[in-house]
Amino acid sequence: MTLRFRTVFWTAAALTVLVTLIWSFWPEPVRVDIARAAIAPMTVEIRDEGRTRIRDVYAIAAPVSGRLLRIDLEPGDRIETGDVLARILPSEPSILDTRSQGEAEAAIHLAEAALSAARADAQTATSALDLAREDHTRIARLRATGTASQAQLDRAAAELRSAQAAAIRAQAAIRMREAEIEAARIHLHGAGSGPQTGEIFDIRSPIDGVVLQVSRESEGPVAAGASLLEIGDPAGLEIVAEFLSADAVQTGPGDTASITGWRRDAPPLPARVRRVEPYGFEQYSPLGVEEQRVNIVLDFTGPPDDLGKLGHGYRVETAITVWQRDDALQIPVAALFRHDREWAVYRIITNRARLTPVVIGRDNGIQAEILSGLSAGDRVILYPGEGVADGVVVRERSVTE
Repeated sequence: MTLRFRTVFWTAAALTVLVTLIWSFWPEPVRVDIARAAIAPMTVEIRDEGRTRIRDVYAIAAPVSGRLLRIDLEPGDRIETGDVLARILPSEPSILDTRSQGEAEAAIHLAEAALSAARADAQTATSALDLAREDHTRIARLRATGTASQAQLDRAAAELRSAQAAAIRAQAAIRMREAEIEAARIHLHGAGSGPQTGEIFDIRSPIDGVVLQVSRESEGPVAAGASLLEIGDPAGLEIVAEFLSADAVQTGPGDTASITGWRRDAPPLPARVRRVEPYGFEQYSPLGVEEQRVNIVLDFTGPPDDLGKLGHGYRVETAITVWQRDDALQIPVAALFRHDREWAVYRIITNRARLTPVVIGRDNGIQAEILSGLSAGDRVILYPGEGVADGVVVRERSVTE
């Protein structure tokens, strides 16, 4: 009896130690994050920063030199067609120095001499025309009686036409010389037309819109061509975004887009691509990387009231839809990794990780389309680490872990 008790005791003790050792060295399941492959709508977008601009901006410049009167308009003021934007008091004609004045007077004398020569040439041409006309009339009568030949009549007609052309050229030369005299006198004494000294010249608005920017507000001298202000119609607001050329080739006119980032907690504004400009340009990123970018122009497609207080030159975020599908089989991109130059995932089968090659289609940076290798409902491991391998026992990580 004592021997049997000892045998049972030591056998139980040995089994306990063996179970303890096996339990101690038994591998723990690897805690992992899990996601399921699902069929759902999927959209691929290209995103970049953009800015708003009024399609037709009118830059108003001074048409004449003079003294600009103070501009009372301010950015944001409404204007209508014909409203006075700025007023200029034209300046006195420029006073030439002694040398320039002498040259201008000499130019007048030269033009007057050329006019006299042109008038003499015109008299010569008139006399030649009269003679040619008389010769043609005489030969025509002789031809009617049979005394002159047809060749003589044709030659007289040609000489008459030549004399008429010479007379016309002579008259044109007179008008040209007269214009040269007038130009020389204007250079010497100043123009006699246009706004006169002491008469205020008003610059009026060509459109209905708003004042965008006032370049020159204070009164003072202004030169012809100097920028004064810019105006435009806010109803023609559009967006221009600088996309990487690799992204720009994926889109085209008519693609839908959304505009965000223009106001905190504001819903996206619908838009549509109107034009992808054919000319690219170089730009450096904040990190100093050289990039090739392309301007893409978009139009707002929603009601104008939704634009709120958006104006010219405001920063926005643009997202253009380049691909979408309503029934795409997809998984998070965090489950994908490269294996033997192919894409693969770890699929969970009976609580074990199984290496599974997959073929992917489109991805939007968050979700990836699966073309083959998985089915809807399959569980995959997210962010597989070094502890995950083919055949390893895994367990889903709880929220508190």
